[in-house]
Amino acid sequence: MNKNTLTLSKQEMQLCGQQVLNMVVEHFLSLADKPVATPTDEAMLAEWYKEPIPKQGADFEQVLTELNEKALGSMSHLDHPRCFAFVPSPSNYISALAEFIASSYNIFAGAWLGPSGVAAIEVKSISWLKEIFGFQGHAGGLFVSGGSMANLTALAVARHMKLRNNPMNAAVYFSDQTHSSVPKGLKILGFQPYQIRKVPSDKAFQLPIEGLRQMIDADRKRGLVPFCVVANAGTTNTGAVDPLKQLVSYCEEEGLWLHVDAAYGGGSILSEQGKRLLHGIELADSVTIDPHKWLFQPYEIGCVLVKEIGHLKEAFKVSAEYLDILEHHSEQTNYCDYGVQLTRGFRALKFWMSLKTFGVDAFQDAVEKGIANAQYVQQLLENNSFWEVVTPAQIGVINFRIRREEPLPKGFYNQLSKSILLDGFAMITPTRLKEQMVLRMCTINPRTTPSDIEYTVEKTEHFAKQLLKS
Repeated sequence: MNKNTLTLSKQEMQLCGQQVLNMVVEHFLSLADKPVATPTDEAMLAEWYKEPIPKQGADFEQVLTELNEKALGSMSHLDHPRCFAFVPSPSNYISALAEFIASSYNIFAGAWLGPSGVAAIEVKSISWLKEIFGFQGHAGGLFVSGGSMANLTALAVARHMKLRNNPMNAAVYFSDQTHSSVPKGLKILGFQPYQIRKVPSDKAFQLPIEGLRQMIDADRKRGLVPFCVVANAGTTNTGAVDPLKQLVSYCEEEGLWLHVDAAYGGGSILSEQGKRLLHGIELADSVTIDPHKWLFQPYEIGCVLVKEIGHLKEAFKVSAEYLDILEHHSEQTNYCDYGVQLTRGFRALKFWMSLKTFGVDAFQDAVEKGIANAQYVQQLLENNSFWEVVTPAQIGVINFRIRREEPLPKGFYNQLSKSILLDGFAMITPTRLKEQMVLRMCTINPRTTPSDIEYTVEKTEHFAKQLLKS
């Protein structure tokens, strides 16, 4: 080892690499037998925080052991087959290897820079997503860190194309079921609370066309300038999909930009149910997709697709003398011109390698398994008088509550969720639908078995009855 140049010998690299590989393979093979989460040792953590900066290096195996014992051993596994909270992220081993390759080669994916197979892989990966979602013509896109950045990017493009970056009195519309990243993105872009217009959702938790129309008409009369509507293609709460085809027609008539947030539900388009529900998404001005959710990629990889790729470039491209070399080949794709980042990691590699290795049919089977899992949860709940289904299974999400006349103690579902988590077998979190607290399960992990679902429902009932007695 030469510490002055931060290099290892070939033998040392192979030894360290093998130790990490063994650890990762063991993780993938044994994950289902581990707790979904383990409580943090607060005393250990408090002591660990006090560690001074290391002046001399330690043995790599010792560092790896410390990582395992103090961090990985007590983490929440959102890729666990019994993690039903939030939106799980069931990744795959091939994509993990791709991340290792991309980091090891330290690949810069911001510009073409020569005969670039790297940029070509990203171009090809975007074209596959365009094909999956039915985008035609001059459509294109960009890989970003996740759904939040994809929504921010799309809203920035909408602001540029519709307002020429002058947001004075402009207004954006979306339902009360829209992901928090949308108002956060608008806040970052300089929009004030009065410009961020939330439309009450209907009984199906969808954006109602008539309610949207009435709010926009009233806002125009009082001097606001509507320019954008954000639709949901799979809400986090219920999996609801807004009426996309109707929204496309309405926004075209009114001259509004239509952005569709399909960060969660987009992957369902590989299934027959999803294809039917998402019909019309291919006509939107922009779409957010989150491959690290239902396309089984590790964090971080999100994607924004736009109907006209030139809109991305028009919104983000700037010139600088040190970037002149990138200007000479207009046919080459420099992704730094299409979004916020100049220096970009090679996010496309994991998507490309996993799709090449498994094939899109395997991805489709995995998506359909997640949809079937939620339907199985519904079947179990409907055959059990203790539970009541609040929103039926839709693209991998179901909400339910205890069937009971008298009100539950305050904070009951939060306490129930905590009890399940401390047990370690599964992870379920509550949510609020309008004014109603419910339990929610998101079942998109293709490695979730019927037994996982059965025992989770059983344990949830067991803990609920215990809490009701206490």
